[in-house]
Amino acid sequence: MQAINIGIEPEQRIEIAEGLKHLLADSYTLYLQTHNFHWNVTGPQFRELHLLFEEHYTELAVAVDDIAERIRTLGVVAPGTYKQFAQLSSIAEVETVPSAQEMIEILTAGHEQVVRTCRSVLQQAQAGDDESSAALISDRMRIHEKTAWMLRSLLQAA
Repeated sequence: MQAINIGIEPEQRIEIAEGLKHLLADSYTLYLQTHNFHWNVTGPQFRELHLLFEEHYTELAVAVDDIAERIRTLGVVAPGTYKQFAQLSSIAEVETVPSAQEMIEILTAGHEQVVRTCRSVLQQAQAGDDESSAALISDRMRIHEKTAWMLRSLLQAA
């Protein structure tokens, strides 16, 4: 393979890509949870949550592709197996079918975890003067912060 010369030191490219692997794993795990909850939600809010979760997992599907492609742009192989994602992710799998309210709580916590992962990886990208990764991470952080806020709003009493 031809050497990569995009103005980022090789060690920093690797470090940033390794951080992005964690962001990819968290995002993919959250995608799977959201899709699972979309399929299995029940109760009085069924239609609203079914459609909301579909919006969220559709957005996350695009996000995981963008993150994986950035890892590849940095010259590193992107993880792509359940085993790799499980090892890299900070988000625990849910093995039951929780209530609709619990689904919202779990997804809120998942989005907040992705924000925390973004903050950590953003520092690496900024330290490496990797504006492209920083922009991607910053965009992801803003989306997850807003999504968490909207989910938390569903849990507030009228």
